[in-house]
Amino acid sequence: MGILNSKEDLTREQALELLEDFAKRWIAHDGLWFQAIEQVRGLDEAVERDIEAWRKFTVIEAKRIMSFLDLPKNGGLDALERALKFRLYAFLNVQECSRPDERTLIFKMLDCRVQSARKRKSLPDHPCKPVGEIEYSLFASTIDSRIKTSCIACPPDPHPEEFYCGWEFTLDQD
Repeated sequence: MGILNSKEDLTREQALELLEDFAKRWIAHDGLWFQAIEQVRGLDEAVERDIEAWRKFTVIEAKRIMSFLDLPKNGGLDALERALKFRLYAFLNVQECSRPDERTLIFKMLDCRVQSARKRKSLPDHPCKPVGEIEYSLFASTIDSRIKTSCIACPPDPHPEEFYCGWEFTLDQD
């Protein structure tokens, strides 16, 4: 790589590589922040603080993605499916969406960088369900207030080998 003096010097490939690196930096900070609280206050307190941070961050992230993609307010499951592909961790994790019917979107995290790292270290899954319930429901309802969210599986609950967490989004048309 040549000498870079500013973001304008980046090639497309370098910009994409940097985007992935930014996501890695963010997730590293998120993990270190969590661990710092956990070491001083314990796991329960760390989860509670994480929930409060995600309660705010996920709404900010959804709004910024909506603006970036020019998604309409209350754009339904199509808008949600597009937005999920632009979350920060979408550049690091392997995820998939399926549509069993016109009112339902199933989202699965097939490979999660955090959970995979814990698995490599022979550690138990990170208990992310309480945070995920807030994170995914508020993200989805920010995209479209008619979307209801339910958990299919998420640690610490058992999950199939094929995915770490799964979420069902239903468009309430009433």
